[in-house]
Amino acid sequence: MSQLPTLRQLQFLIALSEHGSFSRAAEAVFVTQPTLSAAIKELEMTLGTVLVERGARGAVLTHAGEAVLERAQRVMAEAEDLVIAAQAAGEPLSGPFRLGVIPTIAPFLLPKVLPTLRIKHPKLEVFLREDLTERLFDGLRERRLDAALVALPYESPLIETKSIWSDEFLFACTPDHPLAGSKTLDPSRLENEPLLLLEDGHCLRDHALAACSTGTARSDFAATSLHTLVHMVKSGLGATLLPRMAVDAGLVDQMGLEVMPFDPPVAGREIGVAWRKGSARAEEALQLGEAIRESLTGSGSAGEATG
Repeated sequence: MSQLPTLRQLQFLIALSEHGSFSRAAEAVFVTQPTLSAAIKELEMTLGTVLVERGARGAVLTHAGEAVLERAQRVMAEAEDLVIAAQAAGEPLSGPFRLGVIPTIAPFLLPKVLPTLRIKHPKLEVFLREDLTERLFDGLRERRLDAALVALPYESPLIETKSIWSDEFLFACTPDHPLAGSKTLDPSRLENEPLLLLEDGHCLRDHALAACSTGTARSDFAATSLHTLVHMVKSGLGATLLPRMAVDAGLVDQMGLEVMPFDPPVAGREIGVAWRKGSARAEEALQLGEAIRESLTGSGSAGEATG
């Protein structure tokens, strides 16, 4: 059997590609420059080709080096998954866990569920990243995140999801709005209503338009956050749809707005957990989603858990 590269050699090659010099790469992986240089030379001898062009201004990968680098990154990622899978099998939901959350969920959900998670899983270290869904999915695909809490439906290649909670939409307006105080509210009544929504890129905008497909959005008054949105409504610029999760968390408290539910069947969005297809932490992502669902059920928050 032919001699194979070692993971250490592949790690050094990746570091060299990232830092562009032997000295900086060696510093990044905590070895001396001669040690890293010798390992790269051994890797070149094992593969029978030159991987790095060495010069006074640094080190640049050859065409062969770039081809090897792409595979080296996949091998290292799989090796990391192997370690994670072994650790998770021994003690799931422990150690570092990189969790992404969209902005229309993070400030309203996390304060409710994180304290419970810490109690139930004291060895779990959650590192949070708040961002839009598409960028969170990029992070999942590129293995920078282990899981993400997002609003569904949202289809994306190589990403799997599971719904854990139903979050209905509520209609919010000023007390003098024609629909304020309505005993019944069907989405069809918003046919000519200029709704104020979040700017493009926020999945909540798409979900709100889907829930009230006959409504129209005033793009000239698109908001960047739900907090900005409710202030725009308070100023009389229009009405909007808000997730119950945000309302229950106090988003419109002391704002003097009318907030009304829609008639059944209730329009809304699903809160779900997402992970990279084939991820070694897929089972942990599901367990985390279940733990969050149980936390919400115990908190008495409005909404229904989904299977």
